[in-house]
Amino acid sequence: MEIRKTQVVVPVLLVVMTLMVTQVVFAGKESLHERHMAELQAVKASLVRRNLPAFVSPPPTPPQAVPGPRVYQVISYGADPTGKADSTNAILKAMEDAFDGPNHGVLMEGINDLGGARIDLQGGSYLISRPLRFPSAGAGNILISGGTLRASDNFPVDKYLIELNDESSKLQYIFEYITLRDLLIDCNYRGGAISVINSLRTSIDNCYITRFGDTNGILVQKGHETYIRNSFLGQHITAGGDRGERNFSGTAVNLVGNDNAITDTVIFSAAIGVMISGQANLLSGVHCYNKATGFGGTGIYLKLPGLTQNRIVNSYLDYTGIVAEDPVQLQISGTFFLGDAFILLKSINGVVRGVNIVDNMFSGSGHGVQIVQLDQRNKPFENVDQVVVDRNNVNGMATRSTVAKASVDGNGTSWTVDFNPVLLFPNLIKHVQYTLVASEGGAFPVHAVRNISDNRVVVQTNAPVTAQVYVTVDQ
Repeated sequence: MEIRKTQVVVPVLLVVMTLMVTQVVFAGKESLHERHMAELQAVKASLVRRNLPAFVSPPPTPPQAVPGPRVYQVISYGADPTGKADSTNAILKAMEDAFDGPNHGVLMEGINDLGGARIDLQGGSYLISRPLRFPSAGAGNILISGGTLRASDNFPVDKYLIELNDESSKLQYIFEYITLRDLLIDCNYRGGAISVINSLRTSIDNCYITRFGDTNGILVQKGHETYIRNSFLGQHITAGGDRGERNFSGTAVNLVGNDNAITDTVIFSAAIGVMISGQANLLSGVHCYNKATGFGGTGIYLKLPGLTQNRIVNSYLDYTGIVAEDPVQLQISGTFFLGDAFILLKSINGVVRGVNIVDNMFSGSGHGVQIVQLDQRNKPFENVDQVVVDRNNVNGMATRSTVAKASVDGNGTSWTVDFNPVLLFPNLIKHVQYTLVASEGGAFPVHAVRNISDNRVVVQTNAPVTAQVYVTVDQ
């Protein structure tokens, strides 16, 4: 090592002495002096680098720990994705951990924002023996998705596989912004699939719900704004023409609350497709072929006598119709009725007001089934106001309307136009417009409407004349 150091130092000293001599000789040459000084500095720096130990770079500062995504995978809790063993406890534990996870503020009063935590079913099929529920009220912003839930043979027949409920809660709303997505729920004819009780802004999206018992597939009670979309519901798995259709029972969706929506959803078997007993709900893009009217089924049943306030638009009633009790503020438009499906207005207290049944299509078998019918067995409709049934196109069924036009011609002093084959309500004409056109050039008769009872308009003249009478009425 000493020999190696000497070998390094001697050449360096020779270089230094040579440079010093050169500096004296050329002291007067300023630029040459500056160049030699720069070279000397370079040699010194090289010498220092050779003899000093190499510096070791300090380790980089470790990055701050970033919390991982809050995804609770149920298999890691012991759930059996094959569906052979009962997975109820494992999934309940995942729900409990998600519920107890860090919150990110508060949504509605008393509801913790869980930050979009996810309970991941990991594409498995899980056997469930009792309802899946959060530990208590107060959860919000959480998703359950991605698998199949199947009721066991001993699942309670009066319960639902997923229950958003807490009977002991005193909160205004129990849950908020809970999303159930990409689920198949097989109720095994034991109970229902999903119950949403007094919750706010709940989404049920892309779910397949089947084999529910003589109960509801989905129950929505109280609360606000449960949105059911892109989903399929049927008590029995069929695609129409089922031999057991007469025996279908249960209700696919039961809305016992306000401000909800069902959109782009198919209901393929149940006694009642959608039961509504809350206001301000919207049905759009709903296809019901759950149980034919001829077998006692109903596609959509509006059980809100006296204050309906619901809208059914752009939907498809397939061999099954709509029933509305004492409807007040009801819109049915842009909907296709196939297979003699019709709309029934059922009198409870004889009230029907603010009803628009317009711009629909009806297609039937040619047996004269009326597109809109009245059930007045309890009481006749006596309070009728702002009811418009008009602009519907009809094929193979009998048209019914609250607006009608007709004409009659003849010679005499009296012309009668009978609107009973068209008008919806019996013995009710509120407005009449008519025109009498005399065929004889010199005739100028005095004429007037003399009677509008029993949905017949009678126009009379003071003298015999050959004429045509054109009449428009509405109810």
